Amino acid sequence: MVELSEQQIERYSRQIILDEIGGVGQKKLLQARVLVVGSGGLGSPAAYYLAAAGVGTLGILDSDKVELNNLQRQILHSTKKVGWPKVESARETLQNLNPEIKIVPHHLRLTSENARQIIREYDYVLDGSDNFPTRYLVNDTCVLEKKPLVHAGILRFDGQAMTILPGQGPCYRCLFASPPPPGLVPNCQQAGVIGVVAGLLGIIQAAEVIKLILGIGDLLVGRLLVINLLEMSFRYVQVRKNPQCPICGENPTIKELIDYEEFCAVRSR
Repeated sequence: MVELSEQQIERYSRQIILDEIGGVGQKKLLQARVLVVGSGGLGSPAAYYLAAAGVGTLGILDSDKVELNNLQRQILHSTKKVGWPKVESARETLQNLNPEIKIVPHHLRLTSENARQIIREYDYVLDGSDNFPTRYLVNDTCVLEKKPLVHAGILRFDGQAMTILPGQGPCYRCLFASPPPPGLVPNCQQAGVIGVVAGLLGIIQAAEVIKLILGIGDLLVGRLLVINLLEMSFRYVQVRKNPQCPICGENPTIKELIDYEEFCAVRSR
């Protein structure tokens, strides 16, 4: 295992002194490879804190460009970057924060054709997507590839988070077996979202990834953390592994990936 340089010891000194991390833990972080799906409201704070903590390789996957309405919550981007590909904006911000780590931009849309190839290159996946088709695609890919996944979702003043360890605990489909029909659940563009709920949930996701890498603490496995910032309430919902789950159950029916946007469109005709 490569020894830490004096500069790295100084940069990460405040976490190296923690008994749960130390020099050994810091080396684990530097050797870890994490894919962040989406560099928006959730992915921005999550990627920022993972970069600051010294996660050695961060993949940033996003097909969008920076828009002015993103800046209320997407802290990786800035006014001068409106119109930039989000992955390039994210890379510049993260490299300015920590030039020692590797940022891998994936300027593309995750599909059933490329998901397994991309995700298998990483040790952990953090899902910061803002739509159900991507959410289910990421879940299914991580189950098939046996990759730990940290999920979160936000809307208005509300948020939820859960960690998925394929083969050990429930997956996203154990909680929600299939995507809702198109138009049934509003998205942030339709219903709105307060920026701080995105920041809070993204940081919770980053904390779960760091704990996964280090092998410390209690993870949100089998527990859905539900947050409402208007009430300032935090509660847990127990989630059990579903034996009939179509992707991780005893007799899974999903054997290959599909693109849910196309699937839902076909069903709605």
